Amino acid sequence: MISIKSGGYKLFQAIALFSLCVPAMAQLTTNLTGPSKAMALGGAVTADTPGVFAIQYNPAGLARLEGRQFQLNVLNAYMDIDADFIAPPDYNIFGIDGLALDSNGNQKDPVANQHSHTNQLAIYIPGYGLQGMPPGPGVLPTMGFSIKPPGSKFTFGNAFYIPMAGGYKRQRGDPGRYMPQAQAMQRVTYLSPTVAYEINDEWSVGAGVQFSHQAIAVDQWMRAPNMLLGVAEILQDAFNCESGNEPLAPFIALCGGNIGPWDDVGALSLDITESLSPTYSLGVMWEPTDWFAWGASYYSQADMKLKGTFELNYTSDWSGFWQGFNSSIIGAIGAAILSLPSGAPREAGNVSSNLTYPQHFKTGISLKVHPKLTMNVDVGYYDWSTFDALTLKFDRNLEFLGAARILSPDNATSNTLRMPLGMTEQWNLGVGLIHHVTPRLDLRFGADIRDSSIPDDQRNILAPFGDTIMWGAGFGYQWDRDTVLDAHISYLQSIEYIEANGSCNLNCDNLTNIIYNPYAGLDVKTSTRFASIGFSFQTKF
Repeated sequence: MISIKSGGYKLFQAIALFSLCVPAMAQLTTNLTGPSKAMALGGAVTADTPGVFAIQYNPAGLARLEGRQFQLNVLNAYMDIDADFIAPPDYNIFGIDGLALDSNGNQKDPVANQHSHTNQLAIYIPGYGLQGMPPGPGVLPTMGFSIKPPGSKFTFGNAFYIPMAGGYKRQRGDPGRYMPQAQAMQRVTYLSPTVAYEINDEWSVGAGVQFSHQAIAVDQWMRAPNMLLGVAEILQDAFNCESGNEPLAPFIALCGGNIGPWDDVGALSLDITESLSPTYSLGVMWEPTDWFAWGASYYSQADMKLKGTFELNYTSDWSGFWQGFNSSIIGAIGAAILSLPSGAPREAGNVSSNLTYPQHFKTGISLKVHPKLTMNVDVGYYDWSTFDALTLKFDRNLEFLGAARILSPDNATSNTLRMPLGMTEQWNLGVGLIHHVTPRLDLRFGADIRDSSIPDDQRNILAPFGDTIMWGAGFGYQWDRDTVLDAHISYLQSIEYIEANGSCNLNCDNLTNIIYNPYAGLDVKTSTRFASIGFSFQTKF
């Protein structure tokens, strides 16, 4: 029984290495930042591009710009994430009541009926890694320029922008620290040479190449409230381990360290990056009249090989349990047959992962329905189905992969792990309204209707966005002949209620489930709010 238990539990640690990373990438981070015009109009700017940042939305839109243009965007972002872990009336693991008190008078499951909260953003800084920012809003500046020589049909441009940005940090002891305590998933496009060509008065086309830095970094504590760990706790109670004796030694030893379904196992750090991740973009725009425009753009996928490091630091109880168990006769035999862990206090090394940043396509129209009112409508497609699986390859054989290889030979070897993710395609609908108050002042309102790319049975608190709407409002003001000032405010909220056993990336407690479920048996309610306020400044130089 002990050998079977240990195999199932060690597999949890293997799965924990990667189950925490990719789903957040898919849903937390896409299109949450941009120039003020795009944010105010719900992203519906494929046919009405935001100045120099046509580079980000439709490269053909650069053909609209004359002379030499410079654009600066400053965005203040605020994210507030809450989670409640609610114990059902019959909450238990293998018959152990999670709400009962232990010998120290503490609730056996310290997370049950607790509340998690964070509003502290985190970012990834190359060379420094995952960094928590001061609580409150975080400032994200982006900028770009374009040049159209006099009399030329070509426009050249380049921009620095952040197509994917999301990260947060929880305080020490927060009950959400198991998924995770801190994380950052971001993609920074640091170079994007782009050219647009004006075919005639109605048609223009554009193309660009983007060079980006991709990063995924995670710090988290680990635990595994499942049936097999419940068995371990019952056996340790039966052996009266608190007395310090080993009644069946040297045949079997179970009292080297206290382990159970709600005890911490250790802390995990994962840091993987790709410094040069290229993509390309294509765009077209048709403007047959002054009251109608149509645009379409395509941005290619990026096949990446992220490389970096990992570190697992186990608790003294976890390491002590295995050291004691392996010192017994049964433990030594079981370890030799099933490749059980030796009880090392730390494992670390290099790791790599092949990932595909998804291709995406957008098309939309801009229609002037009244001299004072223009309506923009966009439809966007993101191919998150490329995230069919995540594979981590380690630079050495790791002891915690031995059990994973036995229990799941299709997904694990002695130095690799693979997990099916089940991500789906994502469709967005953007709608924007522009009220032309005066020839120099526009008021803008928009909604970005976002489908979730995460199936219901794979939701978790790391990627808490479900189907939702991001609302936007703002204005554009023609300061003078050469200068435009835009400003915006946007807001998004997503609330998810996940009943116990509703998601096997979060709270399943069945014996056959081998995925990391740190909140097994608990009902989980998440609430995520994202808000931003910012401005854009564009002028000739």
